[in-house]
Amino acid sequence: MTRTFAGPGRYTQSAGVLDRLGKLAERHGQTALVIADDTVWELTAETVERSFESAAGTFERVRFSGDCTVEEIDRLTRAAVETDADLAVGIGGGKSLDTAKSVAARRELPVGSVPTIAATDSPTSSISIVYGEDGSVVEAEKHRRHPEFVLVDTAVIAQAPTRWFVSGIGDALATCYEATATWESGGTTVFEDRPAYAGRALAQTCYRLLRDRGKGAVRAVESDSVTENVEAVTEAIVLLSGLGFENGGLAAAHAIHDGLTTLPGAESATHGEKVTIGLLAQLILEGATDEEFADIRAFAVSVGLPTDLSGLGVTDPSDAELEAVGRVATDPSGPIRNEPVDVSREQVADALQVIDTFDPS
Repeated sequence: MTRTFAGPGRYTQSAGVLDRLGKLAERHGQTALVIADDTVWELTAETVERSFESAAGTFERVRFSGDCTVEEIDRLTRAAVETDADLAVGIGGGKSLDTAKSVAARRELPVGSVPTIAATDSPTSSISIVYGEDGSVVEAEKHRRHPEFVLVDTAVIAQAPTRWFVSGIGDALATCYEATATWESGGTTVFEDRPAYAGRALAQTCYRLLRDRGKGAVRAVESDSVTENVEAVTEAIVLLSGLGFENGGLAAAHAIHDGLTTLPGAESATHGEKVTIGLLAQLILEGATDEEFADIRAFAVSVGLPTDLSGLGVTDPSDAELEAVGRVATDPSGPIRNEPVDVSREQVADALQVIDTFDPS
């Protein structure tokens, strides 16, 4: 029975660490292709430029359009060729980081990951989620290499809109439940091997930090403050959940997320918001007790996560639309295969209906 554990080469987190970017980059290349959208660049340009002034290497910034699509990856890969870059660095949210990973993979370059929001666990992973022009998930690209470094400036994280931080909590909240499902079902991770004990342990630690410190961290981020709760929950979202999902396994929560990307009205919902609904549906599919379901639902409410489809922007979905979600979610090649119970598209649709009619009283 083969178990695999893998992760980024270095993880650095603290308020103010963005000024280390130039020195970190020079360890892996002389010319960095920095991928960032206009909003992110306006916030970070001064610090990034200053960080390279004292470094041996240089950088060339290219504008990211905002979506990780095949067309955008191809365009920025051409930019990497034109600038003769020997390192790619993504700065921004998950889509910009995933795009940088894919560009680096096509050019066989090292990649650095600099998240400016703690909205997902993608910064540490070796996966890029590629979307279609309609916003639906097209493919999860698996790369041979992880980021050489992940640099997380919690001062930047805390100043971002609180919704992104809350979304990250939703994404990370599912990690432990999906790792448990994978472990119990005899399933496999993204590396196509059995989960590592370390992966499961990290997923469990991630869960405990979220439950113990999540509400306090959200309150601090609402005032743009960096506290120990913010440091702990940021690490849970970015590092522990990232290592936990890759080395522990994915299951129904993310499978249903993929289905929800096709649901009319859910286009503006974040990744973590959809994963939260997927987690609640996973609990129903696995036969969780009323007490356990109510506990997770109450925690989601306490930090500001959606707990029904209306919270994703979906109103009065048809049976056909919910079954379409179920059809995508139950793709046998996807993470639903790691569930310890058989799941049909109809059961997914029914679980989503139950979530919408749940009465917490």
